[in-house]
Amino acid sequence: MLAHEIGRIHSRAIPKISAAIEECHTTSLNNHLQKYILEPLQSLGHPHPLVIIVDALDEWGHHPKFIQALGYLNLNASVVKVIGTIRSNPIAPHLPGIGAVSVRTYHLAPVSVEVIKGYFEKHLQSVPWVDGRKAHPPDIVKLAELSGGLPVWAATVISLLSHPLSESPPHETLADIVGRRRPVGGSDGLGELYETGLQRMFKAPATQTRFRQYFGTTVILQVPLSISDFSELTKIPRHLIENIKGALSALQTRSPPQGSEYMVHPASSLFHLSLIEHVLAQKPETPFAISIPESHSALASSCMQQLRTLRHTFPSSNTPLRAIQEYSVKYWVYHAWNGTPRSKNGWSQTEQCKILHTLSVDVQHRWARLFHKVTTPGDDELELEPDDGMASVLNNLAYCLHHSDGDQWALVVACLEVAVRIDEGDAEAWRRLGLCYKERGQGVGDLQMHEEALVAFRRALKLRPESDPKHADSLDNVAIALGLCYEFNGNRGMLDEAILISRQAVKMCLVSDPARTSFLSTLANVLDDLYDLDNDLRTLHEVISLCREALDLRPPSHPARAAALNNLANALESLHRRNTKDIRPLNEAISLYRKALILRPAPDLPRSTSLGNLASSLNVLYQSNADEEALDEAISLQHEALTLVPPTHPDRPMALNNLGSSLKARYKRHRNIDTLEECLSLYRETLGLRPFPHPDRPKSLDILASALLLHFEQGKKIEVLDEAISLRRELRTLRLPGHKYRKADLYDFLHLLEQRREITGKSQDDAEIEDVKAEFAAIEQEEWEEEEEQEEEEDDKEPRLLDSDS
Repeated sequence: MLAHEIGRIHSRAIPKISAAIEECHTTSLNNHLQKYILEPLQSLGHPHPLVIIVDALDEWGHHPKFIQALGYLNLNASVVKVIGTIRSNPIAPHLPGIGAVSVRTYHLAPVSVEVIKGYFEKHLQSVPWVDGRKAHPPDIVKLAELSGGLPVWAATVISLLSHPLSESPPHETLADIVGRRRPVGGSDGLGELYETGLQRMFKAPATQTRFRQYFGTTVILQVPLSISDFSELTKIPRHLIENIKGALSALQTRSPPQGSEYMVHPASSLFHLSLIEHVLAQKPETPFAISIPESHSALASSCMQQLRTLRHTFPSSNTPLRAIQEYSVKYWVYHAWNGTPRSKNGWSQTEQCKILHTLSVDVQHRWARLFHKVTTPGDDELELEPDDGMASVLNNLAYCLHHSDGDQWALVVACLEVAVRIDEGDAEAWRRLGLCYKERGQGVGDLQMHEEALVAFRRALKLRPESDPKHADSLDNVAIALGLCYEFNGNRGMLDEAILISRQAVKMCLVSDPARTSFLSTLANVLDDLYDLDNDLRTLHEVISLCREALDLRPPSHPARAAALNNLANALESLHRRNTKDIRPLNEAISLYRKALILRPAPDLPRSTSLGNLASSLNVLYQSNADEEALDEAISLQHEALTLVPPTHPDRPMALNNLGSSLKARYKRHRNIDTLEECLSLYRETLGLRPFPHPDRPKSLDILASALLLHFEQGKKIEVLDEAISLRRELRTLRLPGHKYRKADLYDFLHLLEQRREITGKSQDDAEIEDVKAEFAAIEQEEWEEEEEQEEEEDDKEPRLLDSDS
């Protein structure tokens, strides 16, 4: 779509776009951006970057992947800049890579009543009024008030009044709309307006039934279909489809692509999301309520019936599939997943199960080879055994899709979901499904995916009794899933269960079992989460013991030995932090980090983690004994680590910050201004990678402001002090009253403001200084009162009486 728009506006970019069509196919998203966007724009030779605005990104199902890919475009800001709008906060779900994307949160203020009024005055003139019964000035005022400042509401009103296929004259529709008693807003939003339009378009119960069938199908439709194909799949007569399409065009906010007017499009490509949400939120007994599972189920059945039409010569012949066949081949399994219950008993009662039993093995295998050809073009032909059942075939297809290029997760999970419906007793199928959800959860930072993984892993565990050789593996998978859920929701019960189940897995596993080292690591990880929670030293000692055993089971040739070395070193560093006078745990940690680094040669990305870990421990050593050699080595390691994490990598801010901290420590030792300048440069880049509302932005503001104060104290440059004040001022807006660092922030801010007033002799900061002083004094007063209350409570306590024998 983006490339189409670029080619439409800039014809000189078309040759590059055409080449991309030939070259890309199923390659990675970054490669698509390179070939379809960057190279065509570079060929234009423009002196300034092209700005691309993508509205309502969250209405696109794959928007998390696209947001991550925007970090790649950041590297080419001189060529193109992409601005995307989204209703939700993408940082909230911990989306990996979001740190490389600039995020701003804006309150979308309503359009003024006067502007909306002007819109109505202009566009009501084009409405085909009947018998001169048109809108009057009071109607226009009422409409503007009812709009609530929403342009989409106003545009929908005009569309409803102007629609040529409406059975009601415009003045009657207008009377219905202005009869509303309250403006748009609250939970209803545009709902009442949509309800008015739908009721006027589909008055009879029969037409309401057809609307539900039509609209429900378009909500789940994956790609556009011709009206005839859509009619064949839904069993809705063609003329009724055309009538419904014509009526609903009054509610469209987007036009279909040129030349596709006789196609039925997915609802999300034509209608505002608020309309779809309104229809989906309807109670089942209302006239326009649709059931998404029922819509999926009906379409899955129709698609499965189409499999009978596949010729015996497919897929070896060059005869192309008809559009309806290609859709059915590719998406029946997706619709079956979303339209059927997961349990075997529930599945056995479905129409899809009955249809599947009527399809011969030959037809099933023919479908599988076509599905593989359609979804993974260029791959070798799918190999199947004559006795492979559908569950086995689906698992095979899921494996091929998982290892193909591109993001085909929805089809992978669909194959696995239908496989477990067919054969509920296959523990391995449930395990694969759990791994699929777990991987997705880690990729997009979604708690729901981890919860689905947990359900699947529990089912696999249930199917593997204690006598099963893989029972311990299933226990470990459940424990890992519980730990991941805990990281997102902080549910202590899940953490406790993870520890309990992980202990069971370790207990069942013999020392000679190769899997034991993984089970030990899982238990150590969840116990480490518990230590972070309760700070119990006994828990930490158990973590260290588990890490030592895991390391002993991973000899130097083991591929995961470096990870085991790092895990033990991390735990030992935590032990040192509990007692900084004991240097032995820190020295051992440093030794282990060095061994791990040897096992991770450049340019492997995991090497950056080992470099950072070793540098961090050397910094701690420097703080303990002022060993400058340790600090110098730490800086050298951090410089190398920084070269391994490009600007788009989520760990780059941390790498920048760590190197900056080491350079600041060196500056404090030698007072070399060049060292501090490099430190400031790193801190500024870190801040740029943590835009508002990034959770670590306040920390970066604090760190950079503190470093600027050091620079000011040496050079006395007023512009440096101004920058520090600006940062502290922003920090005050982010760490609000009640924050644990609020008092310290106010003190530092006040110190800077008073210094500037003393140097400049100007009164520009007087009002702000008094304001900060007043808040600082109020906090001190509140703290004093709390201390007084605590002392009074202690005085009021009665002394405890001891038994006489005591």
